[in-house]
Amino acid sequence: MKTCLRTTLLCVTLGFSASAQTNETGFVPIFDGQTLTGWHVSAKTGHSHASKNESGGRWVVEDGAIVGSQDIPANGGLVITDQMFSDFEVKLEMKNDFGPDSGLFLRSTEDGKAWQAMIDYHGGGNLMGIYGEGLGGKPHVRNFSFTDKVTVIDPKPTGEPPTPLPVLPEAWPYFWRHSQWNELRARIISNPPHITTWINGVKIMEWQETEVRHPNAGGIALQVHGGGDYTKQFVRYRNIQVKELKSGEKAH
Repeated sequence: MKTCLRTTLLCVTLGFSASAQTNETGFVPIFDGQTLTGWHVSAKTGHSHASKNESGGRWVVEDGAIVGSQDIPANGGLVITDQMFSDFEVKLEMKNDFGPDSGLFLRSTEDGKAWQAMIDYHGGGNLMGIYGEGLGGKPHVRNFSFTDKVTVIDPKPTGEPPTPLPVLPEAWPYFWRHSQWNELRARIISNPPHITTWINGVKIMEWQETEVRHPNAGGIALQVHGGGDYTKQFVRYRNIQVKELKSGEKAH
């Protein structure tokens, strides 16, 4: 069943399952759905209080998903792939609580310097904007922000040139399915990198860096942000897959 809204550029398929898009040529799983084999936790970022606690947050596998939270109030960190990646496209499904600050880190170092596809799933936050984590906060480009409600967004494009949001606010509650699994995707190629992000198959952001400010390769990481008390709210990720690319190649 499809519902096409006159107020939006998007035709939304109700009941769409993100997992239906998982069988794409060239993508391979990097999470086995049962263990954290191939991943490790890093407490070396500024979101961890290593002097007080040697962990980088709480990361476990539950019901086929990587589940992250702060283990003690204010203490976060990363779970990062053992393997390094250069040019690639990564996709995953996300079902986070509305409150914790997370992120999908591209070419991440052990101390969390990375190009971040934002998963700031909270009031004032953003999904799939692009942020220079540990890189002076440059860039910081987005085309919407959440209000205090997950169903209400405020479209305010930033960047040069600004990227308009292809989903109008009226359509957001149909396009984004809170408390269900949604697909997030990011591609990074070359250095200076060209980064593109998608939500549920719709391109959200595209951005070109102009300087070489970070290594050509790094890990793929998921974040639990430090600060506050998010020991009882959780981020959840499953069906994590990657396609490695030749320099300049597009995955789809």
